[in-house]
Amino acid sequence: MPTATDFKDYYAILGVSKTATPEEIKRAYRKLARKHHPDVNPGNPAAEGKFKDINEANEVISNPETRAKYDEFGQHWKQGAAGVPPRSTSPNSAGFSDSDFNGYANFDDFIQDIMGGRAKAGRTNYRQAEDFGGFRSQAPAPDTEAAIALSFSEAFHGVQKRLQLDDDTVNVRIPPGAKSGSRIRIKGKGRPSPFSQQRGDLYLTIELSPHPFFQFAGDNLTCEVPLRPDEAVLGAQIRVPTPDGVVTMTVAKGARSGQSLRLRGKGWILPKGVRTDLIVKIQIVSPQELSEIEQDCYEKIQSHSNFNPRLAIEAVTL
Repeated sequence: MPTATDFKDYYAILGVSKTATPEEIKRAYRKLARKHHPDVNPGNPAAEGKFKDINEANEVISNPETRAKYDEFGQHWKQGAAGVPPRSTSPNSAGFSDSDFNGYANFDDFIQDIMGGRAKAGRTNYRQAEDFGGFRSQAPAPDTEAAIALSFSEAFHGVQKRLQLDDDTVNVRIPPGAKSGSRIRIKGKGRPSPFSQQRGDLYLTIELSPHPFFQFAGDNLTCEVPLRPDEAVLGAQIRVPTPDGVVTMTVAKGARSGQSLRLRGKGWILPKGVRTDLIVKIQIVSPQELSEIEQDCYEKIQSHSNFNPRLAIEAVTL
């Protein structure tokens, strides 16, 4: 029989009030589960214990049925859920003594009597267990959250992944266009409930490995493409990599370093198959070594050019 020192305040564990809404409980659980998950705290027994308490608390108070029993019976809620009225540990303690149960055919009748009409409305809180002839709780199966790393190619084209979850192998199809933070739901592959043995859902959060060339800018992709000085001055046709192959892009004459050009429909894939844009940032790169002809040409340009790119800043003062 649990004592007051055995009692776990599930509301305090999740950091919510006793009047918290299901949405508030869900948000608090997810925040704490991510913080104390064993994968985030390897080799930390304290975090592992905290993670177990968080899951236990969520299993109980996230479900209206078990939460009602917990709120009604406090530290004796498990005995109440199992069909046994809690015993009073002292004349002044909360709960019920054996004599309180005398005269009732079963625990359901006892609950109906002490709760009046509320018990009739809540009869579905208790399901007869034919194998034991008693009553047991119908707590919800807990959901499980995990992270899965993908390359840009896997996320862009979609991929099948095989995951090992305890003793179970799960094949997961990830559709094209996943991004970091995207969530995949797999029904019935979460942890089993200790009450009903039913399994909750598995939620996979996508984490993209960095790409050496492409980056995200919102839903669009960005990349940097180098230009020679003569290409920037005279304009050019250049070849630019995109997620599904190289394309030719026109750079108008007079291009500036840092200027952005847009390749429409060559970016990322959105859920309905729509393509976003690829933003190409121009970087003018000067050659480090010159041939004799190049050296001669650049010297002639320098000696004959009247262009002064610093004209606008020459009058700047404090």
